[in-house]
Amino acid sequence: MKRQQYLIGFVGMVCFLLTASLAWANKSSVEIEAPNQVPKGSEVVIKLNVKHSANNFIHHTDWVVVRVNGKEIARWEYSAFDLPEGADFTKEIKVTADKDLEIEAQADCNLHGSTGVSKRIVFVK
Repeated sequence: MKRQQYLIGFVGMVCFLLTASLAWANKSSVEIEAPNQVPKGSEVVIKLNVKHSANNFIHHTDWVVVRVNGKEIARWEYSAFDLPEGADFTKEIKVTADKDLEIEAQADCNLHGSTGVSKRIVFVK
């Protein structure tokens, strides 16, 4: 009887530890930094701040994508053997603003997914 109680306790502890780690994990997210308004024809620097809780061969951001006016303009893909530079990292791209720029960016964790698409509009005056 005691042996069964120990076994049940052990199995319960293992289940707790496995599920508790998910509570500390997070999804990859990206924040877009760009000016609010720029002159027509100017070059705009778009800065992406990617945040995640881990960066190792088991658990990492596996891709980051940027779209401007619905068109994909940049993508970075990572793997267990080609990791991002850190759990939190920054990417920059430049684009010429001939019209308003509707920027969308998203990052994805290989285990937990994404917090969703971040959006920003740069108005051309």
